[in-house]
Amino acid sequence: MANLTELKGNWNETKGKLKQKYATLTDDDTLLIEGKQDELLGRLQVKLGFTKAEIHKIVSQL
Repeated sequence: MANLTELKGNWNETKGKLKQKYATLTDDDTLLIEGKQDELLGRLQVKLGFTKAEIHKIVSQL
């Protein structure tokens, strides 16, 4: 996954791409809150049914 600063800088674009690819995601699911990146990854894992490594790979490929 891109480093955290890079991810935060591009989050709106990345969030839009995730929501296009996985229509079940909501704004609440993709909310990136300062200091809560692990919570975000956990939400994505539960919602999409992927492992943490798979989530990292998906986000880095967007």
